[in-house]
Amino acid sequence: MRVQPVARLGGVDRRSWLGRARDAIDSLVKSSPSRFAILIFTALILVTTLLLSLPIARAGEGRGTPLADALFTAVSTICVTGLSTVDMATHWSPFGNAVVFIGMNVGGIGVLTLASILGLVISRRLGLRAKLIAASDTNPSRIHVGPVSESQAVRLGEVGSLLLTVASSLIVIEAVIAIGMVPSMLAAGYDFGTSVWYSSYYSVSAFTNTGFNPNPAGPVEFVGDYWFQSLLMLDVFLGSLGFPVIFALLRTWRMPRRWSVHVKLTIATTVILFVAGALMFLLLEYNNPRTYGQLDAGPTIFESFFMSAMTRSGGFATIDMHDLNSSSLLVSDMLMFVGGGSASTAGGIKVTTLAVLFLAAFAEARGAPAMEAFGRRIPRDILRLAVSVVLWGATIVAVSTIILTQITKAPLDFVLFDVISGFATCGLSTGFTAELPSEGKYVMAATMFMGRVGTVTLAAALAASQRRQLYRHPEERPIVG
Repeated sequence: MRVQPVARLGGVDRRSWLGRARDAIDSLVKSSPSRFAILIFTALILVTTLLLSLPIARAGEGRGTPLADALFTAVSTICVTGLSTVDMATHWSPFGNAVVFIGMNVGGIGVLTLASILGLVISRRLGLRAKLIAASDTNPSRIHVGPVSESQAVRLGEVGSLLLTVASSLIVIEAVIAIGMVPSMLAAGYDFGTSVWYSSYYSVSAFTNTGFNPNPAGPVEFVGDYWFQSLLMLDVFLGSLGFPVIFALLRTWRMPRRWSVHVKLTIATTVILFVAGALMFLLLEYNNPRTYGQLDAGPTIFESFFMSAMTRSGGFATIDMHDLNSSSLLVSDMLMFVGGGSASTAGGIKVTTLAVLFLAAFAEARGAPAMEAFGRRIPRDILRLAVSVVLWGATIVAVSTIILTQITKAPLDFVLFDVISGFATCGLSTGFTAELPSEGKYVMAATMFMGRVGTVTLAAALAASQRRQLYRHPEERPIVG
């Protein structure tokens, strides 16, 4: 049998070189999938920055976008945040808009899910640790290497089906919403081609909870078009539920009793926050002449629900956030910090985290030995994870707020609003972000990155390995409260 010659590239054994590179990546995927995910996410941001820096990406002037603005837009796009330092509707050329459009979809899939797909393509398999990481992005439980509970929202054997659901639901939902928006665009006076493009852009931006606008006026142009605004809210709501919830609803939508605790907690907490947020905006803004004070009762109620949905991570606004009362800004801060569901396109600490904290407080007030919800006991380690997520999130927000306040000397309520919006990948702004100096843009970009990657994922990536402790120190209780 004749042996085929080995192809060489620059005097190096190409097959051997590619094989070694693939083995190295495969080893990284298996040893630290979360770190691999962050590397992939960083690489996507760098590639997007490079593309947006090219002169072809900028409209009109024939010169490239400054590095600070290109990097900020790349991070905001891949992290599906929606904050911008340039006018997204007029600054970018068709090429630049295409980069942003694709970037929003890539970012919407999620850092861990994307890394799992890439790892599967490279290694042609998902190892146990990679499956655990993928499952952790779709469950409220933490990353671990021990036995997996049967109560998880998505079991390890279903990871492949989940990844397929992520891609298919993304395409189907965005396409259906885009088709529904076309009549509103035509009614606004746009031609058919522009209507299709704007509808597709809005649909992707809403489902990924980004909040970028393709038209200069943004959603303000469609105030009073309740069909269009309702589609925006529905799109944001579906994107913020999380793929595990969508996955479960597709299989058992007729059998609510079979829903997992994660699904029930996500839906219940989301609805409660949606209604409570709308009531708060209604009470605080109904007599504000700069926002809802000039509207009749019906439009005021509708716009209050619209604002409640968008502050949960949607990022669209029909009013100037700068005109909100300080009390409304604080309510918005709280809603943005909570965000949406786990493994969703929304940011924040997630609604299940908030639910677990309230369940723990309720159990403590009753003197109950454990947290319970919907007839199920919630493990105590979930509370430890929830506290860690809130603590790290609050720390990131506090540090970023202090730095940016010192740099800009801007009012604290405006700085805090935009920082939480960046951390929670919401995209609403009081106008503070657009006026940031270059150093402030880098600080805000870092805040958006840490908010999207997730504090738990970041901590897991930095930890070289989990160590097993074979002893326990004596127990002693400190005084708390």
